[in-house]
Amino acid sequence: MVRRILLGSQLRRLREACGVTREAAGYSIRASESKISRMELGRVSFKARDVADLLTLYGVVDESEREPLLGLARESSIAGWWHSYSDVLPGWFQTYVGLEGSASHINTYEVQFVHGLLQTPEYAHAVVTAGHRAHISDDEVERRIALRVERQKLLLGENAPQFVCVLDEAALHRQFGSHAIMDAQLDHLAAVSEAHNVIVQVVPFELGGHPAESGAFTLLRFPESDLNDVVYLEQLTSALYLDKKEEVAQYDQVLGRLMKDSLSPSRTRDHLLAIRRQS
Repeated sequence: MVRRILLGSQLRRLREACGVTREAAGYSIRASESKISRMELGRVSFKARDVADLLTLYGVVDESEREPLLGLARESSIAGWWHSYSDVLPGWFQTYVGLEGSASHINTYEVQFVHGLLQTPEYAHAVVTAGHRAHISDDEVERRIALRVERQKLLLGENAPQFVCVLDEAALHRQFGSHAIMDAQLDHLAAVSEAHNVIVQVVPFELGGHPAESGAFTLLRFPESDLNDVVYLEQLTSALYLDKKEEVAQYDQVLGRLMKDSLSPSRTRDHLLAIRRQS
């Protein structure tokens, strides 16, 4: 996904630099203007032949300049690991998983429950089954949990992203599953927050009102300087992806204020264990 976005943005800059319209670019590869627009936004796959023809049209003829972009085109067509879970993974969430896996920073605010990257398998089972009151098979439940566990591996790798999770205290008191499951989840949160690349902070009840009035969101940053930050807003049957700098900046400011007003990471660990003792 990120490779497609990166390639698309570079093709857009090349097209604009030489004054070629989207209509003319589409004509050169036997496609519509809207197809060029979708390519430049990274929303469709790329054929190496189309990319090669566009590069020629844009005056990029040196092999040393063409090959990196053609390589991106080839790599962008390789299915990510998550495609093997397409039976339980909505298309709109496949985009997020691809972006999440390529991010260098994942900053999130959660209200309803513990973020998926920090859930124990038992807690995840309780969340999945609570969210699908209509019957779903045991196999589908297990597939959804396996996907969540697979996503969590990205926090452990050599190139693991920096992960900041700001949790509303309500998420810690809203019970999913048994008391034992909640206790284990609180213990896990306290333990994983000790990792060098993970920060967990709790927004305490006593803070009262705060700036994140619109609810949960995730802000993703990428190592490639050509890629804008992205804010992910999940809805019941779809999701929004915001990448306009002025919109992203507002969410970044809200998250910064939340982190400033929340319990510090060390006080958060103490708070998690205090809730655990009270349960």
